[in-house]
Amino acid sequence: MPRKLNLENILKKLRVFIRVERRMPGYAEMLELFGYRSKNAVHNLLCRLERLGYITKNSRGKPAWTDKLIGSIRLLGAVQAGFPSPAEEELVDTLSLDEFLVRQPEATFMLTVSGDSMIEAGIHPGDLVLVERGTAPKKNDIVVAQVDGEWTLKYFGRDRHGIYLDPANSRYQRIRPRNSLTVGGVVRAVVRKYH
Repeated sequence: MPRKLNLENILKKLRVFIRVERRMPGYAEMLELFGYRSKNAVHNLLCRLERLGYITKNSRGKPAWTDKLIGSIRLLGAVQAGFPSPAEEELVDTLSLDEFLVRQPEATFMLTVSGDSMIEAGIHPGDLVLVERGTAPKKNDIVVAQVDGEWTLKYFGRDRHGIYLDPANSRYQRIRPRNSLTVGGVVRAVVRKYH
């Protein structure tokens, strides 16, 4: 094993291999990929990558990637949204969007938004919303709810008349359930892709 481990270079090579092959490389492939001479060097590297959270072991004990390895994006710092300020690009960390956006992976799902009833909340048609199940909604949480058999995305509220759902578009009216209301989950994040 080389005396100094160039982790960034190793991670880059692993990510390229996984993107192309759609699988983790085997020991023999890692020998070639990283320029190592012994399987022991590969084993030591895998142990280190596991400790750092880049890989894990699957049910058969074989190396498997984590979101930290394949889903990471470089975090370079902050940018001011007000007046421009001098900025230097500096690698602060790497960030997995799953880790950043999702608190409870087992209880989280995504939906594609259709309709414009939440545009004043910054949620537009075509956006993806990450919804967390099993959390009791609080006033003004954005929820996915089934109202009288129809699913919708609205602000949650409660007053002396009971539960209501408010749109974020002045062209729509408040909804009060006539027969039933089931909250499917609370929106935790919105993802928008710009073309």
